[in-house]
Amino acid sequence: MSAAELDALIEDATVDTYDEIEAVNGFLAVIDEHLALPFSTTVLGVEVTVVEVDLTNDHRVIARCMREGFRQDIGLLELPLPQPPPDGAHWVEAFRRWAGC
Repeated sequence: MSAAELDALIEDATVDTYDEIEAVNGFLAVIDEHLALPFSTTVLGVEVTVVEVDLTNDHRVIARCMREGFRQDIGLLELPLPQPPPDGAHWVEAFRRWAGC
């Protein structure tokens, strides 16, 4: 997506937010609504399945990853997206742009 398209998504996700915490919650809402789950990706050379996107107590958006019954939460900003990306991944890219990643 172009920078202008990502900026439009950022505007949609953060409309009516007054601080960073509200903006993160706005992104969580649109990502939760639009990102197709589950999807597989590779983290540190290991294939995992992303089953959920959630918010931590310190207001970080995480991807809940599963593999063979084990769970690991990874910051959504650090999560490598697969190619091709899942439907709705453009919201993750907008979140990354907003966060300066």
